[in-house]
Amino acid sequence: MSDTVIEVEGVGKQYRLGLVGTGTIGHDLNRFWAKIKGKEDPYLKIGDLNDQHQKSENGWVWALKDISFSVKRGEVLGIIGKNGAGKSTLFKLISRVTSPTVGTIRAKGRIASLLEVGTGFHPELTGRENIFLNGAILGMSKSEIRSKFDEIVDFSGVERYIDTPVKRYSSGMYVRLAFAVAAHLEPEILIIDEVLAVGDAEFQRKCLGKMKDVAGEGRTVLYVSHNMPSVKELCTSVIVLKHGTIHDTGKTHDLIPRYLAETIKAIESTDGEIPVNIDRLNTGGARFTQIHIMSEKLVPKRVFHFKEKFIIKLQIDILKKLERAAIYLFICNPMGETIIMATENAQFNCLLFEQGIYEINVKFEDVLMPGSYNIELLICDNKGSSIDCIQNIKGFQIMKQTRTNDEEYPFVPVHGYILPKTHWNINKL
Repeated sequence: MSDTVIEVEGVGKQYRLGLVGTGTIGHDLNRFWAKIKGKEDPYLKIGDLNDQHQKSENGWVWALKDISFSVKRGEVLGIIGKNGAGKSTLFKLISRVTSPTVGTIRAKGRIASLLEVGTGFHPELTGRENIFLNGAILGMSKSEIRSKFDEIVDFSGVERYIDTPVKRYSSGMYVRLAFAVAAHLEPEILIIDEVLAVGDAEFQRKCLGKMKDVAGEGRTVLYVSHNMPSVKELCTSVIVLKHGTIHDTGKTHDLIPRYLAETIKAIESTDGEIPVNIDRLNTGGARFTQIHIMSEKLVPKRVFHFKEKFIIKLQIDILKKLERAAIYLFICNPMGETIIMATENAQFNCLLFEQGIYEINVKFEDVLMPGSYNIELLICDNKGSSIDCIQNIKGFQIMKQTRTNDEEYPFVPVHGYILPKTHWNINKL
């Protein structure tokens, strides 16, 4: 493996839907007999790919199939893809939480993983006791753990509750302490799942900084997130999973725009209708159903002139009465970073929505610089919890030319994203 610390070869993980194991004595005997005769497991030859929108015909599914890649020492690898693509399953296999059905995984060194809230913590033990327990699991001596103890507690910010059983911690406190333990006990491989989204923005920034430090020390980081800006900031390369298989791989700065553009392309043929099965975070209280991008004359467009104003028209189905809710529209760059956040009320007051279908027109007066942009939609409650959220739903483009071609953007490179309305006073002294 030389400088390679993780090597995954032909890995697959198969499950029988609704059952544990093979499900019947007959299947167990068939599997045992095949093994005795030196033949392949007969149940590995069946199974569908992990497409959650299609019903399985045979009751078997490949959560992962034909996964092969390697990770070098000091590399930060991002794993991205839609919900259910197999990202967490892959991390559980690498962390040895479960075993692959086929294929091999080889790893050099200690692995610390943060896969979901509370992983590796005993709820009845205090924060202090869990720090020592996790260190022991990683193979560290008591003196090594003690030397890192103050640093872990300071980073986590839970000093006041360190001698309280962790079952009384909030999910955010749980994650802060768990990440602090995983990152500071010096594992050779650090595996972080989407769980960091539970923490607040300040703590997420601290985590990203710490993961950069870990990678800078020559250790390896594997990172799953739906937050493309954090993947861009942290990861050197990225793997895209789709239906349990590797769909694309590449350097971060090349792959993320390609991934986001492909996601948009998959829904463009709907003529404004938002597919029911699109990847979204939805609680059932409301659902965005249509989106149109139009000129001021309400003509559907996808390419606009520089300084041309535009309207985004939405339709949302309120499925039950929402007494305190807010709707947000985000315009993002090709890397998924938010450029504009638009909301109905700049005072952030919540709105009352009775059950029914609503049409919303949002006119943008801001002048966007030439470039490509994506749209994200969110309706949430007064605490900021999502009711329906769709990322990367539709794309549009701003050209350098104005409508009359006499006031086009003058430079070859484009600087920034927004041309603000400003008032300048220039006086000779």
